[in-house]
This record gives sequence, structure tokens and C-alpha cells, in this order.
Amino acid sequence: MNLRPIIDDIASQADEFLAACTDRTQARAGITEFLALEHPRLAPADRKTVTDHVLAILEEEDFFSTRFVDSFDADQDPAESGEE
Repeated sequence: MNLRPIIDDIASQADEFLAACTDRTQARAGITEFLALEHPRLAPADRKTVTDHVLAILEEEDFFSTRFVDSFDADQDPAESGEE
């Protein structure tokens, strides 16, 4: 079975359904849940493959570090840090 379309589809929607995720463990759980709802007939081995590949894509796109930096920066007042 060609899993690439499923992987690409999930990776493209990650910002939406992983919006509340703060780390990779939560993201893995979110992807697993998404797969169970959207692709319930996938074999467990295929689900793992899809999940692993989606996480790899998110890592490559700095999905997790960007979220950390964005949330950190949102809490900072540029005047307090000397940056503007």
C-alpha cells in the first residue's frame, strides 16, 4: 500500500489538529488518534509507519522548536529584554 498520500495529508494538517501539542509525545498521540479516526482500516504496522514519517516531516520543518520559540517570544516584552 502506498502510504505517501496519507503521510502528506496528515503532515499538511498538523498545524490544525496538533495546535495544542507542546511536545513530540503529545504529537505522536495526536497523530495516532487522527489516524484511528480518519483511516481506521490501516494495519497497525502501517499506522506506525505513517506516524513515524509524519513526525520526521514535522521535525524537518522545525515544527516543535518553532512552537517553543513562538510561545516563549509571546511571553517576552521587548522593552524588558532590551530588544526591539
